[in-house]
Amino acid sequence: MLDHLIKGADLVDGTGAPARRADVGIRDGRIAAVAEPGTLTESARTSEDAEGLVLAPGFVDPHTHYDAQLFWDPYATPSMSHGVTTVVGGNCGFTLAPLRPEDADYTRRMMSKVEGMALKALEEGVDWSWRGFGEYLDALEGRIAVNAGFMVGHCALRRYVMGAEAVGGSPTAGQLDAMVRLLREAMDAGAWGLSTTQSSTHSDGDGRPVASRHAGPEELLALCGAVGEHEGTQIEAIVAGCLDQFADDEIDLLVEMSVAAGRPLNWNVLTVDAAVPERVPRQLVASERARKAGGRVVALTMPILTPMNMSLGSFCALNLIPGWGEVLGLPVDERIGRLRDPAVRAEMLRRADSKEAGVFRRLADFGRYVIGDTYSPENAGLTGRVVREVAAERGQDPFECLVEICARDRLRTVLWPMPPDNDPASWALRRETWEHEDVLLGGSDAGAHLDRMCGAPYTTRFLGDCLRGRKLVALERAVRMLSDDPARLFGLRERGRVAEGYHADLVLFDPARIDAGPATLVHDLPGDSPRLDSRAVGIVSVRVNGVETVRDDEVTGAVPGRVLRSGRDTRTVPTR
Repeated sequence: MLDHLIKGADLVDGTGAPARRADVGIRDGRIAAVAEPGTLTESARTSEDAEGLVLAPGFVDPHTHYDAQLFWDPYATPSMSHGVTTVVGGNCGFTLAPLRPEDADYTRRMMSKVEGMALKALEEGVDWSWRGFGEYLDALEGRIAVNAGFMVGHCALRRYVMGAEAVGGSPTAGQLDAMVRLLREAMDAGAWGLSTTQSSTHSDGDGRPVASRHAGPEELLALCGAVGEHEGTQIEAIVAGCLDQFADDEIDLLVEMSVAAGRPLNWNVLTVDAAVPERVPRQLVASERARKAGGRVVALTMPILTPMNMSLGSFCALNLIPGWGEVLGLPVDERIGRLRDPAVRAEMLRRADSKEAGVFRRLADFGRYVIGDTYSPENAGLTGRVVREVAAERGQDPFECLVEICARDRLRTVLWPMPPDNDPASWALRRETWEHEDVLLGGSDAGAHLDRMCGAPYTTRFLGDCLRGRKLVALERAVRMLSDDPARLFGLRERGRVAEGYHADLVLFDPARIDAGPATLVHDLPGDSPRLDSRAVGIVSVRVNGVETVRDDEVTGAVPGRVLRSGRDTRTVPTR
């Protein structure tokens, strides 16, 4: 007997094949039957009529930071509500394990600074009782609603072995051997491989470059060599050039890392903007050189423009513009004074528009910003207005106008940047870029930067755009890009497609309504900390391993997700 039968759905199976009407039967967490409507003779305990609805494989998000959130939110909201059934965590070199007890506070403060996780939530929502990576995975086992796999972070390896010397120091031969052993132990326990960062934007809670930024090529290649010894592993790496354009030595490093491991390496995020036409070809040189050398380098890119907010009063992307952190890190009164100084503003604008600002140059057109929440009587009525219009009325330049508005709110004003790459040429370039064999959709950062951005709904917003908006790709291809493509990159066993014998990770949605609601600020984290949330629209049901976890955008309370472990749940993906 079947556990559940979905009848008469428009099946988009994840392979890219044309949609077809089908009945799909589920038994023991797997897809037991896919048949023409009305032809199945086996009875089912429960069933539902899915006529007019699309049934697709559950989506796989290849770049999240749910490492901590899953402890207080086993549903990985809002991702699961948007059809995501498998998340990949442990990215960018940052994980909560391995961990020495005395390093828990350092790790919390680092994650709060570098990944925008609320410190109170980390303190109150996680018990921090593990040491080894396997213990961390065991702590999640049986208590999550999504499937989750994790890389092991280079920063955690360094801190565990080198202590405080991990920041600023180089390992001895013995310490490097210890890091390699620790990585092997993590992969034996199920870690998916190594993640690391050398990005200039990644600093710890003390404002110093995070531990992995002090690693040289010899250390990185030794760790990559260990990755290649284990079944079903990967590498994820971030370098400074990910933000704009790779330097030659960065391309060489990424290629060497993939070749040393004999494994795919993915990085994020490939920003596509027709105003910078040289960026995409330059970034994909890494993939082309890797292919020739016997490796594989995969770029993650987002198919939507991610909603985000900013502020002059709290840490956000503006702090990452060269030279801006020195001003925006000052105490509020001193910061306001400096921002009101015309010479200081002129220098900040010069730095923001310089080549060294890279992709952050996108943030420098302050006339395009929209004013969000305000907090003072002087700013009443400004919410929703564009800075350029207000500046023209006041006879000010846009940045001066923006500073004065924020100063009246003691810098608490919420700012919404209008993306400059929302033009037809940029969308055409995105469609062209998605054709590349080493470009994969993803890079949501879900679980991180919680009060500043909301990338998790990219799945539903992309599908809505494909069905009723720009229609850049057909529905069947869009579903494959969200499910089977990432499943194949990570070597997921029997996931990513709707096929007999596969795990029953499924999403059922209304093609006439599928979309994501606007990002709104809610206070539902431990310690009443804020985050941006977005409701799913048109998602009828989500199933993980055959068990319904979402019905009409409400979680059911079931926790059928599994911790996916390398080797057991993933197979090695060849680089050729």
